Amino acid sequence: MTILYVATSKIFSAWAADVGLGKHVYKVGVVGGSADDALKALNVESCAGANDWRLLKTQTVDGVDEAEIVDRLAKKEKVVDPNYYPRLRGAVGVFRVKVGNVANHLLVKQTLAGEGETVDKVKPPDIAAYLIQNALS
Repeated sequence: MTILYVATSKIFSAWAADVGLGKHVYKVGVVGGSADDALKALNVESCAGANDWRLLKTQTVDGVDEAEIVDRLAKKEKVVDPNYYPRLRGAVGVFRVKVGNVANHLLVKQTLAGEGETVDKVKPPDIAAYLIQNALS
């Protein structure tokens, strides 16, 4: 069983905002096993210098690997290059998300469903759902 996950960290988000990346940075990855194992691995190895990672959303997928997911998602959102930021030390799948893109996605989705034509505020679970949908399409 393969799990696609989106994780966030307050420590990493604060650091990213300080260095000019913005506060909307997320780790997208694929792990074989359970989502709890992925979360423990992120926190134990202090991925991107943070040990307070929490999962926003997970989804079971078949036949995909992390490189393929990152390539697909890189077409929509900006991948943070670990070569430019020593704190990342080879972390793969870190994305800087433009909230405007997520708001537009939600607006189109709501309009097509006939639910209304306004988006009040984009929340982290909305961003996680957006990332997973774009990673799988």
